[in-house]
Amino acid sequence: MRRLPVYILIDTSGSMVGEPIQSVITGLQTMVATLRQDPYALDSVYQSIISYGKGAKSEMDLTELSKVILPNIDVPQSAPTFMGAGLKLLRERMNEEVIHSTDDAKGDWMPLLFIMTDGKPSDLQDFNEEVQNIKKIKFGSIIGCAAGPKAKEEYLQQFCDQVVTLDTTDASVFQQFFKWVSASVSVGNKSIGASDDIQLPPPPEEINLVI
Repeated sequence: MRRLPVYILIDTSGSMVGEPIQSVITGLQTMVATLRQDPYALDSVYQSIISYGKGAKSEMDLTELSKVILPNIDVPQSAPTFMGAGLKLLRERMNEEVIHSTDDAKGDWMPLLFIMTDGKPSDLQDFNEEVQNIKKIKFGSIIGCAAGPKAKEEYLQQFCDQVVTLDTTDASVFQQFFKWVSASVSVGNKSIGASDDIQLPPPPEEINLVI
């Protein structure tokens, strides 16, 4: 069975401490529980979680959906938003984890990427360099989420296929976002092999579609 890698990048800068990161963790729990009810997803979805703040960390390497155990994600009281570092680690992990097709065997399906931030990149030089590197990689789709009033969606627009905004970072809104992520993964999973163009479901009213 060919795998569908799903990479999730989570902002762990200082502004995410407390309720925001707990809301994200609750949303991730909802997403995993929802996807596990989808037999297509259980057969092929593999998930990875990468955090980025004052650096970047692989919170969970690419893991079969049925074996996913969500990690505790720590957020320091004060930390910048090194999104460039997060994108660099993403590339490194993909180079190790994603199986490419050969003349003799089919590899993984094109990965899906979801990246969330409540601010803007602090490492602009590294960010600009990594954006160009990310554009060279074939993804099934890249979805960016700008959460809260201080999030700057224009940075996500530089490399994401779709960008959505959340007015707040409270639990109910994040839960809706991750339910939409679950639906998007399920749609992407069902469309692989049938078309290179993944038509994602429309977001709920709590989520504002920018592009």
